[in-house]
Amino acid sequence: MTSRTAPSRALQSACRQQSTCFRCQWSVRRKASTLTNETDASEDVIPDSSLLAPQPDQEIVTSWDPVQRSRARRRQLPSSRYKYRPPRYYRGPFHPHQPPPASSPNSRLFIPGPFSLPRLQQTYTSTLAPDLLSLLYTHHPPGTLPGPAGQRLRSWDDSSPYHKNRPLRGPRGRPNLPLMKRPITFRNIPRLEKIVVHHVIRSPEHRDSSYLHVSGMILQAITNVRATVCRAKHDITSFRMRKNWTPMAVKVELRGEDMYCFLSKVVEVVMPKIKEYKGVSGGSGDGSGNLAFGLQASAVGLFPEVEVNYDMYPPKMIPGIDVMVCTTATNDRDARVLLSSMGIPFYGKHVN
Repeated sequence: MTSRTAPSRALQSACRQQSTCFRCQWSVRRKASTLTNETDASEDVIPDSSLLAPQPDQEIVTSWDPVQRSRARRRQLPSSRYKYRPPRYYRGPFHPHQPPPASSPNSRLFIPGPFSLPRLQQTYTSTLAPDLLSLLYTHHPPGTLPGPAGQRLRSWDDSSPYHKNRPLRGPRGRPNLPLMKRPITFRNIPRLEKIVVHHVIRSPEHRDSSYLHVSGMILQAITNVRATVCRAKHDITSFRMRKNWTPMAVKVELRGEDMYCFLSKVVEVVMPKIKEYKGVSGGSGDGSGNLAFGLQASAVGLFPEVEVNYDMYPPKMIPGIDVMVCTTATNDRDARVLLSSMGIPFYGKHVN
């Protein structure tokens, strides 16, 4: 019995010594910055380590001059790139001093950021884009070619002898050819390109500066972008329109972070508050992947920026807005799938 217990006691004593060594190493790692002399350190610490190295004399510290040392070099180092400052004024493309691009930190137009992406954009990158690729992907096995494309131009029915040798006719119902549909791959997944929000002043009596100011203020509040005024392009006397003078509309073009924030605000805040809201019409596209929908003045008042300061705007001057969502899709079907995944409802017959 004693021969069996002797190895076990020896093993227990070895384990105790090993655990003590681990505790010592842990204490050294934790209190390495508080060591003052060699006796406080563990046996595993090298005596010639940097923790125990002597400090330099005070005369050496006070006499150290890095500027004088750099000037004493026989061969000066090249000038730092951070000494360059862009010119205050732009003097044309042929001037020897050109300003850096706006993306450079040295530029006067540099804006740091973005430091965080909008939640809708993060959801699109992490979830929606892979799902859209799975829904819209068309697989062609290696070594095979896709089927023949449909005829884009219409042929004549040869009901008249004058139809012979005529060029093919354009598509029915539109003057221009639709965009060619490319197979969806990981390189061209449909995504948002821009959103245009505008308000058209249809009545001549409402083209006063007060209506323009209220419309511009509301568009700037809900989009975070300053609105621009669109003026008439033709002279029409019956409508009291003068070319390049009469204001016709105010618009805002959204891209990047402002675009995603505005769309998420419309989907998550405004649309659920509209009573008996059916959604966006299924035939609201232009055939090229761009969809449009409108919001009445009562719906514009549901935006948080307008609702919190509702008394600041005259109730009869709150405008209705038209929202045009431009995507990289080449047809309305892919654009509807993209916007449906982001939460926009559609109703009625879907027109492609």
